[in-house]
Amino acid sequence: MAHLHFTQQLARYLDVPTVDVDAPRLRAALDAAFAQQPRLRGYVLDEQGALRPNVVIFIDGARCRERRVLDDALLPDSQVYILQALSGG
Repeated sequence: MAHLHFTQQLARYLDVPTVDVDAPRLRAALDAAFAQQPRLRGYVLDEQGALRPNVVIFIDGARCRERRVLDDALLPDSQVYILQALSGG
């Protein structure tokens, strides 16, 4: 199963444990995580279903290729990190 790790900044707003999903593509994996925690969707995706500008996803150490379709392939043991950019100085 692929392992989705959400940034700890989201923990201020909702419970974001590591989510293990059996999904062949990133979009399906995210949808499975959102089914478990529906409020998470609004922090990660915009109203059109694309990644929010301040969100970056890494799959097995490489940045996801596409921010709208989210069709990157996942391996059964992929490590997926969903991160929010931090601002400030």
